[in-house]
Amino acid sequence: MILTNAHVVTPDAVIHGSVHIEDGMIRAVDEGVSANPAAIDLEGDYLLPGLIEMHTDNMEKNLEPRPGVKWPSPMAAVLAHDAQIAAAGITTVLDAISIGEAHKAGRDTLIADSIAGVERGLKEDVLRADHMLHLRCEVVGATVIELSRPHFDNPLVKVVSLMDHTPGQRQWSEIGHWLQYNKTEHLPAAEIEARLDKLRAARAKYGEAHRREIVALARERSLILATHDDTEPEHVDEAAAEGATISEFPTTLAAAQRAHELGLATIMGSPNVVRNGSHSGNVSARELAQAGLLDGLSSDYVPVSLLHAAFLLWEDVGIALPEAVAIVSSNTARMVGLADRGRLAPGLRADLLRVKALPHLPVVRQVWRCGKQVA
Repeated sequence: MILTNAHVVTPDAVIHGSVHIEDGMIRAVDEGVSANPAAIDLEGDYLLPGLIEMHTDNMEKNLEPRPGVKWPSPMAAVLAHDAQIAAAGITTVLDAISIGEAHKAGRDTLIADSIAGVERGLKEDVLRADHMLHLRCEVVGATVIELSRPHFDNPLVKVVSLMDHTPGQRQWSEIGHWLQYNKTEHLPAAEIEARLDKLRAARAKYGEAHRREIVALARERSLILATHDDTEPEHVDEAAAEGATISEFPTTLAAAQRAHELGLATIMGSPNVVRNGSHSGNVSARELAQAGLLDGLSSDYVPVSLLHAAFLLWEDVGIALPEAVAIVSSNTARMVGLADRGRLAPGLRADLLRVKALPHLPVVRQVWRCGKQVA
């Protein structure tokens, strides 16, 4: 298969050219329009590497579309999630499974359904994107070790992240943002304080011990370790000492700077770029990009935001398009140890997407994974 007459975004430049695909691999990337009559004319659209997503909560939204509402068919929920992912131009996704959240009940069922659905989808070969797993471990959760330990040896698990969403620190340094996010700001003051006391007590009881045990479990299996919502440089220092290589969603410029000083890659939420700000009052991803401190993006809770953010970094922030595309593809692939994808280059997987660029809105027109059209 030859895709031609495209603005091909290579690692170093945007060329008007063609990509030759054979046996699911990229065989050549050439300048100019192919004379082969069988070549597929992309009509001047952009041709990008398939996007790499390492931290999305989107699958859980399909398994539990409303609080307390469990979808009766986990497989159907996973397929719906997969279709959204592929339609957004994401060809490789690490489904982030939250484990041990102190304030949420029924996590054991949701965890089991998530993993079983992905495993079945891969076995039946019905998934459009390539799926792997990311264990998001809430260290303050009483059951986090019990619930997560059985899954550390699952070969689909590539990344483990250390989370602590206790109100009053990290992402929720401002209590008001936590109250608003959890829709508790209108509760009686005594009830709010009781909830806060309970969560703080859980952190005091479990936080440090669980963190050490999760780090040990990840190290024993050589899994990639990420730290979540670093706010102070000291948070990054702790993560680096534990062997973390990724700082997910640093909440301040100082934390992102320290991550780069210590060699940790930074990843931010693409909704932050699209909205031009954090929903919880944290540092702007655009600000980090302008400072040269943004290595990757995650769609987090909006799959379509990943591609949109890359084009906004190019159009609004002034980052060269190949660099902006790398932030949602090759940089993330490198973070999670996937050397066979993320760039349009000979010898790599033919994971590609065709994009029509409307003003400030890129539109996915076609998606291929390993040379097979999936959207």
